[in-house]
Amino acid sequence: MDAKKRFLNIHPDVYKLGIVSFLTDISSEAIFSVFSVFFTTVAGASAALLGLVEGFSDFSASSLDYFSGWLSDKSGKRKKLAILGYGFSTLAKLMLLVGTSAVTLASFRIIERMGKSFRGPARDAWLSSVAEESNRGYAFGLHKAMDKAGAVLGPLIAYFLLLWFGQGMGTFRLIFIIAIITAALSVFILALMNDRPGVPHERENIFKAWGTLSSSFKTFLIPAGIFSLAYFSFGFLLLRAYAIGFAIKDVVLLYALFNLSFVIISIPIGRLGDLIGRKFIVVLGYLIYITMSLGFIFATEKWEVVLLFILFGVFYSIDEAQNKAFIADLEKDRRATAIGAYNFITGIIYLFASVIAGALWVLNPVFAFVFAASVAFVALAFFLFLFRKKAVII
Repeated sequence: MDAKKRFLNIHPDVYKLGIVSFLTDISSEAIFSVFSVFFTTVAGASAALLGLVEGFSDFSASSLDYFSGWLSDKSGKRKKLAILGYGFSTLAKLMLLVGTSAVTLASFRIIERMGKSFRGPARDAWLSSVAEESNRGYAFGLHKAMDKAGAVLGPLIAYFLLLWFGQGMGTFRLIFIIAIITAALSVFILALMNDRPGVPHERENIFKAWGTLSSSFKTFLIPAGIFSLAYFSFGFLLLRAYAIGFAIKDVVLLYALFNLSFVIISIPIGRLGDLIGRKFIVVLGYLIYITMSLGFIFATEKWEVVLLFILFGVFYSIDEAQNKAFIADLEKDRRATAIGAYNFITGIIYLFASVIAGALWVLNPVFAFVFAASVAFVALAFFLFLFRKKAVII
């Protein structure tokens, strides 16, 4: 594309996809910001059941990634698969208007995440195809910043609705209706965009596709897989804040603060990765997660919890954006397949991570954070060992 048509040296599709993600996150995060507390206090579910549901929802959010990524690379299609994923999530949110029993809420949480799984690889491959390697971290960071800007606004909408109208069922229903409308708008905007198809690989079946992926990418899956076992659901952090003394509406505000931290740091951390190498940004992410987990063990004051939520936002900006940029650097050709494989494999492990966290939480919440910090440290050690040679430093 002609440079004159770019803004700040970024392809316009990055901004357009950012708007789609912005609206989608307003919708999803307005719901998620109240879900864990609503599920356990209003619907009467236990923390152990929450862990099981969140584990299955994490797996659901990546269950179709490898298939979707393979299908996108095989067909070369990006837009069509992205629309199907966003549209499915939007329709799933209608379940919230049907009932609010524990069974309905659990079903919604798991089913809705399947749409995220299906759209992610095609969209991220779309992003990587329009972002040059020299500013790929910046482009991914910008997209995620726009994405998480919606995750700031969504919880704030929920917060003010709860503040103005109280914490009754009518308010929660209003939150759900607004979320559905916003999600539908994101699908409409995506439908107006021009597709950016990839190069089709029509003769490649889903099983042989794994063999075409680079050895560097497969090496990265080892520490990434180990780390995923430490990565339990964010809902437990919200429960921890609630247990320390935050009211439901304040827990929602904490969630908005976490996302604000994500938005502020995403672009600078992406640019830093472009300058010094994304290997070092991945290491930084592991270190921050270990620090945060240890912090939640000892936190007893509200201000400490606030700082930890800000810190978690910094980590999440690395995990969500820069890991994908790192994979795009490692895998030059079949990026949708690689991102899909990464999401699928880590998603399976997330299931066990959240189930383990839920079981440990019942015994003592501290045990869950000790486990997370310990496993993350092992993942860091593996990453430093496997990527110690200059030849594989990206």
